[in-house]
Amino acid sequence: MLAICYDGNVKLETDRARPRPSRSEVLIEVRKAGICSTDLEVAKGYMAFSGVMGHEFVGTVVAGSRLWKGKRVVAEINCVCGRCDLCRGGLSNHCRHRTVLGIDGRDGCFAEYLTVPVRNLHEVPEAVSDAEAVFVEPLASALQVVRQVKITASNEVIVLGDGRLGQLLVRVLKGRVQRTVMVGRHPAKLEAAEKQGIQTIHEKDFVPKAGAAFVVDATGRAEGFELAMRTVRPRGTLVLKSTFAAGGEMNLTPLVLNEVTVVGSRCGPFPDAIRAIASRSVDVSALISAEYPLRDGLVALREAARGDRLKVLLDVHR
Repeated sequence: MLAICYDGNVKLETDRARPRPSRSEVLIEVRKAGICSTDLEVAKGYMAFSGVMGHEFVGTVVAGSRLWKGKRVVAEINCVCGRCDLCRGGLSNHCRHRTVLGIDGRDGCFAEYLTVPVRNLHEVPEAVSDAEAVFVEPLASALQVVRQVKITASNEVIVLGDGRLGQLLVRVLKGRVQRTVMVGRHPAKLEAAEKQGIQTIHEKDFVPKAGAAFVVDATGRAEGFELAMRTVRPRGTLVLKSTFAAGGEMNLTPLVLNEVTVVGSRCGPFPDAIRAIASRSVDVSALISAEYPLRDGLVALREAARGDRLKVLLDVHR
């Protein structure tokens, strides 16, 4: 089968073996997949991953379960053991033995087929198109913020980063809080948020004043965290959504001196994301910048890395 893989270099494989599902898995024929910032970091060596890239997708179950066969599905990315202390304690997304689609120890979705545990599946309703369904995983990640942090309607939230996740975050926050501000570096991306009624500020014009009760770092850059520390007020809350391959030294003293609460935030609720897309309470279709056939996946990855691009999709059927 055709697949986009990473083994120290990103490459297109044309004859990769089709995966075989275990007794607890299904085989999925991928319809569409989305490229996110984590995929771009994987291509730089993030998590020392090797295998088929990608984790945002929609597909059709073709084998492995009579109950699910023929259904259009999305799937949670954490594949867990169900037996460790964290799984038994309700923290299965943090399973001590988990693998993660296209990120850690498990092949992903930038391929014609992939296998996923049955327990990870969510059926996609007819009201949600294939292109919209690709956004379920990242939208769930954005929704996780409002599950983890008690943000009231009177609060102001500053979102640092105008990329794919930042765009979803401000759409989730709109209407939930008094004021949401996006700080970014790309005029076209800031304009996309402005069309949703979100106030934006170009990063070069942004003056951090340590006055925001809630700050979300979705920059995908180490220096974004430093900016966030200068933006959040004493005893405020800083939510980290960025993942990146490169490390670096960082002075965390401001967090101690200002008694800042730091919240790491990762995966979120798929059912809530599916409902939000189906009801059109969160508009995702306007975030699609381009779409490429899987055979042009290397071009698509380069396109997704451009600063002025939002979501780039792979159409596996083309």
